[in-house]
Amino acid sequence: MKLYFAAGTCSFSPHIVLQELRLPYGLVRVDNRSKRLSDGGDFLAVNPKGYVAALQLDTGEVLTEGPALVQYLADLRPEAGLAPPNGTLERVRLQEWLNVVTSEIHAGSAPLFDKDLPDAVRERFKSRLSRRFDWIEAALARTPYLMGDGFTVADAYLFTVLGWMPGFGIELAGWPAIAAYVRGIAARPSVAAALAREAEVPAVA
Repeated sequence: MKLYFAAGTCSFSPHIVLQELRLPYGLVRVDNRSKRLSDGGDFLAVNPKGYVAALQLDTGEVLTEGPALVQYLADLRPEAGLAPPNGTLERVRLQEWLNVVTSEIHAGSAPLFDKDLPDAVRERFKSRLSRRFDWIEAALARTPYLMGDGFTVADAYLFTVLGWMPGFGIELAGWPAIAAYVRGIAARPSVAAALAREAEVPAVA
C-alpha cells in the first residue's frame, strides 16, 4: 500500500494506524498548494478531490476520506482490536465517534486555518469548538479512550485533529482529561514512528 500524506494534516491519522498495525506501506509526500508529489507525479491524478489522505491499495485502487481509510486498515488486522467487528453495536459506536470528529472537530476547526478570517468569526468558531470539547472532556473523564479502555482508530483521528489546536490559540489545558489523553497518545510508539517516517520523505521539488 501507499499513503499520500502532507505533514500536519489529517493524513497523520491513517499513518498512526498503519504503524499500530505494523503493516508494510510506502509514503508519498503531497504539496497541498501545487498538488505535486515527492515522486514527481500529480496528486490530482491520484485523488481528483485534491486533498489528503489517500491510500493506494496493492490492486491500484485508491481509497479516500480518513474515517473510511482507518476502518479499512483496522479490518485488515482485526486481531489488533483497533475497531470492533462489523455488524456489532460497538462498531456503530465507533462510527458515531468518527463522525463526531470529522463533522464537529475537524470540519469545525478547518476555517481557523484561514489567516484572513475576521476576528469575530474566528472567536465564534473557537467558542463552538469549546462546547464540543466540554462533552468530549466528560467522555474522557470516564474512560481513557473514546471507546473505553482500548485505543481505537477513532483515537488516532481525534488525536490528530487536537494537535492543531495550539496553532489556533486553543489551549487544551482547560480540559484536563483531553490534555492527559493527548499526552498519552503522543507517547505511543506508533506516533513517534510515523513522525520519523514522514521526516524521511523528501520535500516536493
